[in-house]
Amino acid sequence: MLSMQEILETIKMIQEENLDIRTITMGISIRDCCHPDPEVACRNIYDKITRLAGGLVEGGEDIAREYGIPIVNKRISVTPLALIAEASQADSYLPFARALDMAAREVGVNYIGGFSALVHKGFTRGDQKLIQAIPRALASTERVCSSVNVATTRAGINMDAVCQMGQVIKETARLTADQEGLGCTKLVVFANVPEDNPFMAGAFHGIGEPECVINVGVSGPGVVKSAVKRVEGEDFGTLAETIKKTAFKITRMGELVGRRAASRLGAPFGIVDISLAPTPAVGDSVADILEAMGLERCGTHGTTAALALLNDAVKKGGAMASSYVGGLSGAFIPVSEDMGMVRAVEDGALSMDKLEAMTCVCSVGLDMIAVPGDTSAETISAIIADEAAIGVANQKTTAVRIIPVPNKKVGDYVEYGVLLGRAPVIKVNPFSSNQFVRRGGRIPAPVQSLRN
Repeated sequence: MLSMQEILETIKMIQEENLDIRTITMGISIRDCCHPDPEVACRNIYDKITRLAGGLVEGGEDIAREYGIPIVNKRISVTPLALIAEASQADSYLPFARALDMAAREVGVNYIGGFSALVHKGFTRGDQKLIQAIPRALASTERVCSSVNVATTRAGINMDAVCQMGQVIKETARLTADQEGLGCTKLVVFANVPEDNPFMAGAFHGIGEPECVINVGVSGPGVVKSAVKRVEGEDFGTLAETIKKTAFKITRMGELVGRRAASRLGAPFGIVDISLAPTPAVGDSVADILEAMGLERCGTHGTTAALALLNDAVKKGGAMASSYVGGLSGAFIPVSEDMGMVRAVEDGALSMDKLEAMTCVCSVGLDMIAVPGDTSAETISAIIADEAAIGVANQKTTAVRIIPVPNKKVGDYVEYGVLLGRAPVIKVNPFSSNQFVRRGGRIPAPVQSLRN
């Protein structure tokens, strides 16, 4: 039973500290939608998504009213499309992206993830067709999100895929230049991708997942910041314990909502992802948490240590609260979506190199970073390779969501609106990586992969 004190604490978190359920994501297997005729396959996909997810948005809104807890987004993830579309005789996978977009629009979700391929050890013909279709797919749809996994600790890094993804990102930016490269905000390149991640743009429904499942993503940077400020001046053990207890409370709320949503929608409950995912809203910043720990500005010396403590305490609190913590679970550091991160860049405290160092200990990677539009495809590929190396060597998920904004240079800004925020264009290293990324082949798995 919840005590009156716990109930009052939760109400305060919601009303004053921006606590919310960031997303209820319904994962749907579309493996049974395969068909040699691409038109039939697309129709099968559309029909299955609209049938299973037809009540997702209404159900989420009813639960939000019932419990008084904001549920910001309702989303869908599907089986990696490359696995499904390659059973057809389609020359292009664009019709599949449009089928996903139409289904998402019909059921009312804001994003659908799964225009994805897993190529960490090599390509199939279907993988290649999907990757080639990504730029046009993201330029011609509104709600489709795409992801490509290019590395794992067990397989190493597929540098052919890394090199190709640099070109794909540049082409996606070019095709959405009238929207300041918006298509790139819907594309993530992963190492060690999780198969139950409810957060976009990287969500897809893994091949080991059930027919249909409800995953929940909870976020509360404002709640954690308030908790940190309450123990100002205390030692690190007290600080970590405070964050852990706060994450525990947040996770319990997430599991409650997830199980209620699963019951209402007739699907099993999957996982709760307890992630500190910031938004452009005031008071919803991971950078502010780090500064509340005693840093003058996020990005200064000590930032990586502070982020490591934060990430670890969040994971421990989540693991205490639920047996089914999954996804990414930790602290996100997207630049454009975090006003504190933007301020740190503007003040010269936070650079691309420091962000890369921080990704060694956070939950994702280089996220929502705008770079000059003339940044080469090879430089973007090298940035992806660096992030993949961090993930592979440390047996953790890393990712890159980077936007080479057409016609923008260092010091300019790009505006993406309420959800994605405002990004300062960040300097990249001017020296060439061309010969390195063009070598081709696969960087072998590290020795720590030999665990059998």
